[in-house]
Amino acid sequence: MVVTGEFTCDPNKFEVSLEMLQSFNEMGYFLIRGFLSREELTKIKSSVEHDRFLQHSFGHENSHGKEYRKVMWRHPGSDVTGMLTRCEKLVGTCEKVLGGEVYHYHTKLILKSARKGGKLLWHQDYGYWYKNGCLFPDMLSVFLPLDRCSKESGCLEILETSHRCGRIDHAMKTGQTGADVDRVNQLRNVCPHKFVEMEAGDALFFHCNLLHTSGANVSESKRWALIPAYNRRSNNPVYQHHHPQYTPVHRVPDSSILLCENLDDLSGKEFNGPDDDKTRSFKG
Repeated sequence: MVVTGEFTCDPNKFEVSLEMLQSFNEMGYFLIRGFLSREELTKIKSSVEHDRFLQHSFGHENSHGKEYRKVMWRHPGSDVTGMLTRCEKLVGTCEKVLGGEVYHYHTKLILKSARKGGKLLWHQDYGYWYKNGCLFPDMLSVFLPLDRCSKESGCLEILETSHRCGRIDHAMKTGQTGADVDRVNQLRNVCPHKFVEMEAGDALFFHCNLLHTSGANVSESKRWALIPAYNRRSNNPVYQHHHPQYTPVHRVPDSSILLCENLDDLSGKEFNGPDDDKTRSFKG
């Protein structure tokens, strides 16, 4: 079986395949083109591109004076983004990939403004989730772009197969938690460096130990993305922190995204603030 890492789907009848699972295990990710339908994407964008979310945003400035902003919340809630992160094609896929019941660890909305959006350091998500008391790397993230992600706008960059190296030491650098630079440079010699250019509505499921980064947005367009993260129930963190311990996901059918009429009520999501995460520093 040839492992490609990239797949297409019918967004209304998505099912994870054995080839996708093999790609995740061998390469550290799989990319689904057209994961969200145009109608689903339009509804989700109309929900988040509004002050109801942006009032909870805070910024991160890098050493070059550029900034990206983010909104982060602990629980799905019952709005449209909650239906997205509770739906079968997300939760069910994550359970098949991780091999057991999962729960919503958090969701981020990353905001990179046109010409001003800053870059991120090379890192593994488990580099800081480990510090939160998650004992095993039984975790993953799903990158869901709301706008086109190109090299110019600061798309994700990955080191393919780097998840197999295990957790790398991370330390605070220029306000971010980044992976050990020497180890990253050595891995770049043996792991293919890929620019993951994506269209709005695509989805990248990736292992929590996959090394990744993203460049600055030097394009004329904004680059926003949702990134829900999931943890296995069996990997319940050993102590309380700014992300939730095991909380059951009340799963909903995929059709709930379009059927949901709640855009405004964000109760129950529990937004994070800039002082909650001790593994990073942020500018408000």
